[in-house]
Amino acid sequence: MVVGEAERSGGFVVEMIEMVSGFNRSVSSSHFGRRGLSFSGSRVGSHYKAWMSRYFQVLVLSCSLISFVLAIACGYLYAYPSLNLIIQDAESLEMAEPVDEKCDLFDGHWVPDSSYPLYNASECPFAEMGFNCLANGRKDHDYLKWRWKPKNCELPKFDVLRILKWLRGKRVVFVGDSMSRTQWESMICMLMTGVEDKRGVYEINGNKITKQIRFLSVYFTSYNFTVEFFRSVFLVQQGWASRHGPKRVKSTLKLDKLDDSSKEWSDSDILIFNSGHWWSPGKLFDAGCYFQVGGALKLGMPITTAFRTALNTWASWVETRVNTNRTRVFFRSFEPSHWSDQGRRFCKVTRHPLSTTKGKDKSPFSNVISNVVKNMKVPATVLQVSYMAAFRSDAHVGTWSDMPSVPDCSHWCLPGVPDVWNEIVFSDILANDRLHPQSIT
Repeated sequence: MVVGEAERSGGFVVEMIEMVSGFNRSVSSSHFGRRGLSFSGSRVGSHYKAWMSRYFQVLVLSCSLISFVLAIACGYLYAYPSLNLIIQDAESLEMAEPVDEKCDLFDGHWVPDSSYPLYNASECPFAEMGFNCLANGRKDHDYLKWRWKPKNCELPKFDVLRILKWLRGKRVVFVGDSMSRTQWESMICMLMTGVEDKRGVYEINGNKITKQIRFLSVYFTSYNFTVEFFRSVFLVQQGWASRHGPKRVKSTLKLDKLDDSSKEWSDSDILIFNSGHWWSPGKLFDAGCYFQVGGALKLGMPITTAFRTALNTWASWVETRVNTNRTRVFFRSFEPSHWSDQGRRFCKVTRHPLSTTKGKDKSPFSNVISNVVKNMKVPATVLQVSYMAAFRSDAHVGTWSDMPSVPDCSHWCLPGVPDVWNEIVFSDILANDRLHPQSIT
């Protein structure tokens, strides 16, 4: 019985050996077989054959396992570059995902971030010397290291290459006062960080950036687009007073007529407006400038009422002259200053942002802007920057300008707060492209 089982087992082993290797079959049938017979023990032979069977089973299993592991490893190494690109693309898309519609980008707080600032003003020829606080002697760098963090979402990371591609062949137009010019300079400096040939970025008329020039346009050769600035502090037309009018009236603001340069604004892809800082008694009434609607003087009209009338004129122009299917329209709210006195003679720049707004986030001009835009028949976006800017008593020019004897708690250092306004504009553009992929170039 034992011999029969051994013979059947031996036959199985012989079959396995024949399947695995002819060499092993011949060895086991001759040399090792004779050795087993020399001990005159078929039991020994069957024991040896069983041992060989287990050996080859383990060998085959081990080879199969090793082959499987090698196949997986080779496949992973072959596919890794593609997988890595997919992961990077997914991360990039996640960074550019539009923020939750329920999230208010303008409701948040400032957080320290060592990755800021986004550029070096001394390396950007379009940052005015008067706004380059570090170059003008400011020693502390703390004011450069703050990022705006909305409460319930994240402001997407500034993606300069994607923005440059989106801007190819387009026009960005800023219209407003010197605060608008600061944001214009900020945007150019931010975009230049992604341009290899810096010499290919230049002002088309060769003009130096100054307060007096009414029109400035910087061209990006590599991407064929312009970032332009039109100086229009009131947005509406200014005119001389009638000879037969009151002597105190030297000039007027024609509240029902938009600035005569407005014909140059409409053919653009991004329009960013601001106004408000010149709408004050000192810059209007003290200078003999009063309001006019049609041919009638409005000597008793309050400034906020005149501002609302002017903005309604602006809104009507946008509704009738701007193709909002192509052009994204933004209006920035009033950004607060941080003067230490009402006469704007003393300016104390703090080391860090304020812990509270101290009421500086409130402005009748911002309220007018929000109400007018809300009632427009076409889409426009209000950049509600008043709240975020109210904390930044540390980010003003102060005495670190090109005229240190004249303190400045109205304008902002560059890099600085205006960069965040542009980050929000860019995030809105990318979010819009995600919703309307056909607009991506």
